[in-house]
Amino acid sequence: MITELDTEHFGQQLLNEGVLSVNELTNATKSAKNHGKSVITHLFEHKLVNEKKLALAACQESGLDFFDLNRQLITQECLALIDGDLLKQHTLLPLCVRDNQLLIGIADPFDDSGLQQIKFRTTMPVQPVVVEYSKLLALREQWLSDKQHDLSDLLDVDKNEYQAPAASEPFQTLDSDDNDEQSGPIVRFINKIIANAIRLKASDIHFEPYEKEFRVRFRIDGILREVFRPPLTWQLRLASRIKIMADLDITERRVPQDGRIRVSSDGAEMIDLRVNTLPMQQGEKIVMRVLDSSAATIGIDQLGFEDDQRQLYLDMLGKPQGMILVTGPTGSGKTVSLYTGLNLLNTDDRNISTAEDPVEINMFGINQTQINPKTHYDFPMALRAFLRQDPDVIMVGEIRDLETAEIAVKAAQTGHLVLSTLHTNSSAETINRLLNMGLSTFNVATSVSLIIAQRLARKLCVKCRKPVGPLPDEVIKQEGLDKIGIDIDQFTLYTAVGCNHCHEGYSGRVGIYETMKITPEISSVILNGGTSMDILRAAQQQGFRSMRISALRKVAAGVISMQEANRITTD
Repeated sequence: MITELDTEHFGQQLLNEGVLSVNELTNATKSAKNHGKSVITHLFEHKLVNEKKLALAACQESGLDFFDLNRQLITQECLALIDGDLLKQHTLLPLCVRDNQLLIGIADPFDDSGLQQIKFRTTMPVQPVVVEYSKLLALREQWLSDKQHDLSDLLDVDKNEYQAPAASEPFQTLDSDDNDEQSGPIVRFINKIIANAIRLKASDIHFEPYEKEFRVRFRIDGILREVFRPPLTWQLRLASRIKIMADLDITERRVPQDGRIRVSSDGAEMIDLRVNTLPMQQGEKIVMRVLDSSAATIGIDQLGFEDDQRQLYLDMLGKPQGMILVTGPTGSGKTVSLYTGLNLLNTDDRNISTAEDPVEINMFGINQTQINPKTHYDFPMALRAFLRQDPDVIMVGEIRDLETAEIAVKAAQTGHLVLSTLHTNSSAETINRLLNMGLSTFNVATSVSLIIAQRLARKLCVKCRKPVGPLPDEVIKQEGLDKIGIDIDQFTLYTAVGCNHCHEGYSGRVGIYETMKITPEISSVILNGGTSMDILRAAQQQGFRSMRISALRKVAAGVISMQEANRITTD
């Protein structure tokens, strides 16, 4: 506890150490009293003494430690605890968190008005340390003016930045009427995190608690990147706030929960955030999936299909019946590919119904229903209902079991176009996956029209990509560049560099595809019990290109790097 300054004792200490003369001390004490300030603040403001000597003398008088701003690390995450107005009102600076205590740099240890406010707002133990006055002011001013480290950039959200949806919207938004001073920084912090994720085009936001740390990561262009480390003491309050926004049970921390948040950033269209909580040993990990509805309207030309692949997809979408399957791991862009196709089919003369878990992209003109296992409303039940709703096009979020697969096949064989997804590594393996579920070879061979396997690759930044010199012949053969059907002398390879316009040399992502049309020849292989290798050989005889070849063709076009092709595909 900081006690009141004994001016006489402290003044004598300054005289004994030769910091001030008797006249200087007398004048300073009188002037400070007239202006209602302490002697220390007056001496600092008027630069009447050596700052470091005065700071060390203040440490000796108050019993506080000295913190050298030049030598010790100052972390930025503690800025999230204090709003800009409070920082401007008091001559202090949050420095770092040590042993769950927030270290606050001050010049005058006997002015504790700001410390009390910080302690109240953060609900954290506060430990003041003495720093040099001019360095404190310079660093505080730098952080207040520099947008990269500005508190307003981290916390303060402009009132126009988020717009509440209409009263009929079922989901809560980022806007809050919460007037509780203690929760204010939490609300603004989460708002800003979400706004930055949307601005940086992140696909996921991870809130991850650990024993001694708490971090926030964004998945940008498919790669997770740490963006912030909030104080560990924020863990429960952050989780509670997110749960309130997602309409989840804030008292339940033992089982996973799923929810949804709907926001609008910068006056743009609504963006949905799919929220999942997961109990961990040190707390709850929360992941938000950013679901941008505009992704489905970018146009098929922007997805990354090569000309023949795009035309094949369009041809199959134009058929009145059959099944189009899109395969790939989680996060490979399957939903966007399907919804791009649905957007093309979405005309007044078609009845389109989708069953999803959850509904990721909202689209006018399409009848979308969300699966709810809690009420025993599953994919088979939804599909049966669709068939009684006079459908033209049916989309099933994922074929997970035999019952769903059988109903989807029946629909595809009786005059309906069915689109769905599966989790397989390649087009050829998709057939075996369906057969292993229990479908007959006849049903698979006569219902499936097209299989699209895909991955997402990071695109090279066109502003900083760097040409790579000619590759040795053995490298060309090893990578497979001699098999892509393009003369090696007709293209230039590029590598990632990095600039202010990208993330480590990459900007955005592009789809890498392999498209397999189920031709009569491939159907014959399926009916005869052929393996995935047999199906692959039959497809290659008809011009099928593997995903590896498609990726290498993107390398040849200068769209992606060789390193990226190797990251997402294998020989």
